[in-house]
Amino acid sequence: MIAEDFFVPTNAVIQLEELHKIYHTGEVDVHAVRGVSLQIQRGEFVAVMGSSGSGKSTLMNMIGCLDRPTNGKYLLDGTDVSKLNRDELAEIRNQKIGFIFQGFNLLARTSALENTELPMLYTRQRLHHGERHERALRSLEMVGLAKRADHHPNQLSGGQQQRVAIARSLVNQPALLLADEPTGNLDSQTSIEIMGVFQKLNDAGITIVMVTHELDIARYTKRTVILRDGKIVSDEAVKDRSIAEKELQKLREEQQAVQLA
Repeated sequence: MIAEDFFVPTNAVIQLEELHKIYHTGEVDVHAVRGVSLQIQRGEFVAVMGSSGSGKSTLMNMIGCLDRPTNGKYLLDGTDVSKLNRDELAEIRNQKIGFIFQGFNLLARTSALENTELPMLYTRQRLHHGERHERALRSLEMVGLAKRADHHPNQLSGGQQQRVAIARSLVNQPALLLADEPTGNLDSQTSIEIMGVFQKLNDAGITIVMVTHELDIARYTKRTVILRDGKIVSDEAVKDRSIAEKELQKLREEQQAVQLA
């Protein structure tokens, strides 16, 4: 039974109450998510962690409106998305959520600027080419890539491609950024640089939820939620949080010391 007072107006971007997901496979029911209740407030930076089979991917698919719960209730930025139809889910995904994936998912023959513009082509609000161009360029500026707007993905490093993907996720001004293993394909230094981008965006007030299996990456967030067997077993603020700018400085000093040795 859903507690009525759980859904009083709050500043929460995500409100989950007793969320369940059951997959029916033949005669066996697989309980992937078991009664998860969670609130994520506007401006938070949260890492969701868990081993394979923990339910984190299923939970994130529901948070991202890519799948719907079997039971329970989900409010995204104040909208009850639990029972929306397919078209309504697609619309709210495009308007309310910015997705960032491990594999970047950029169009190879399209410039960074054009890749960033793509989400605006699928909205009900029809924007003129000039306005799309301006908003995309502004998003690229936010991730430090405005000067490479005309470059194609094969002319960009992995970290730069991920920055383009982040810019693309920002262009519709979503309520939530949802990042799935965003540093999974990157080396250590580039991973820190990308976490620095996320930290700056979060400092500007953007809400970010990130799936990661790397403890050192989770330390750049502000809060860690750990799942096991479809349930939340830990939900804590990050202690001794890593700051990307400081970590990059330490890395540069170590590299310089090696060169001088």
